[in-house]
Amino acid sequence: MSSSAPSVPMPAVTPAGRWPAVLCWLAVALEGFDLVVLGAVIPELLATQALGFTPEAATLVATLSLVGVGLGAVAVGPVVDRIGRRWAIIACVIGFSIFTLLVAFAPSVALFTTFRFIAGIFLGAVMPSALAYISEYNKSGKTGKATTLTMTGYHAGAVAISLLAVAYSHNWHLLFIAGGVAGLLMVPLLIWKLPESEAFLIAQQIKKNPAAASATVGDDVDPSGRVDPSGRIDPSGRIDTKAKTGMAGLFEGRLALVTIGVWAASFMGLLLVYGLNTWLPKIMADAGYEVSDSLVMLFVMNIGAVVGLVLAGWLADKHGTKKIVLMWFILAAVFLAALSIPMTSQVLLNLAVFVTGVFVFSAQVLVYAFVSAIYPAQARGTALGMASGIGRIGAIVGPFITGALVTAGIAYPWGFYLFAVVAVLGFAAMAIVPRSVK
Repeated sequence: MSSSAPSVPMPAVTPAGRWPAVLCWLAVALEGFDLVVLGAVIPELLATQALGFTPEAATLVATLSLVGVGLGAVAVGPVVDRIGRRWAIIACVIGFSIFTLLVAFAPSVALFTTFRFIAGIFLGAVMPSALAYISEYNKSGKTGKATTLTMTGYHAGAVAISLLAVAYSHNWHLLFIAGGVAGLLMVPLLIWKLPESEAFLIAQQIKKNPAAASATVGDDVDPSGRVDPSGRIDPSGRIDTKAKTGMAGLFEGRLALVTIGVWAASFMGLLLVYGLNTWLPKIMADAGYEVSDSLVMLFVMNIGAVVGLVLAGWLADKHGTKKIVLMWFILAAVFLAALSIPMTSQVLLNLAVFVTGVFVFSAQVLVYAFVSAIYPAQARGTALGMASGIGRIGAIVGPFITGALVTAGIAYPWGFYLFAVVAVLGFAAMAIVPRSVK
């Protein structure tokens, strides 16, 4: 770089060891805890008619909660790309913690629903913010393992609330209080130990002074727009001095095809996740299995999800994220279809359910890993937020369609056939996506 080139001071980021990775994992774990807590308390709310809850009211609050999550995911993207990953995460944790506490003390169904909807907005914004951060904090330049390991936090939070619900389901207030207090206790730690993303700070410098910033980082960016092998500038993606921000950045050049593909894949992925998590016990009960066995199957499938996340991230970094996400969707289709076959062996059945969980739950997360890697830093938060937000529509559609099959009495085996087709559609959506935008 010429000595006469204008310079922009590069932001100094104090090394924080493993704290950022741990804190992002905890933030996602809290999201899992607070999202699943509603499902854990609904049976108690209906059994005791607390606050005057009826099945219709429970359905409304569950639906509006997911709508809030989707709105939060979509809305947070431009915010993350404007104010930074750090403060977005902190604000989201504060927001959902406060409104989760308010849910615990709601005096009526109407306020319970309102507080839960607002909490859902902040909950939906947490995951895109955390994934944008962790993909840039990761120094290896590979986003697969970083993304999937972070998302294991969601399942850890879901398991935690499931165990607490067994012991304290009679006191639904306490479960919401636990989630809210845990979040507020985490806030000082976030402020203390979570530095801003270096890639975001550099992107802001580029935005303020493109010419000077380009000269400053020019020696570290190759003609394709990617960083030098040392990963000194942006280890997770491209520092492109001409990249657009916000929604415009999602449809620039070949990124338009990427955006369409990952939105469709995200929709299909979360349709599978929420459809199965909501209705698997009922479908298997309709198939003639014991109700207690059906509940065990849901637990086994989620254990498979954690194993799948770890395995998928490792393989994605080794062989390429697109190749593995395609494999994951097609294998999910095969094993979902296989679940329609009656099995007399409980061991064999649980093994099939476990393997299905390995592929179904992590296919969606691999889509996020792909998004984190392919979009430039200036649009990464928006890209993750929109992919998550579109996916949340699938999260609403999945339980609705499956519920209609249950009502019609054909959820077994047709529910599994439907899920298999959805997985194939997820495969097709990712198949049209280019591996790079060079």
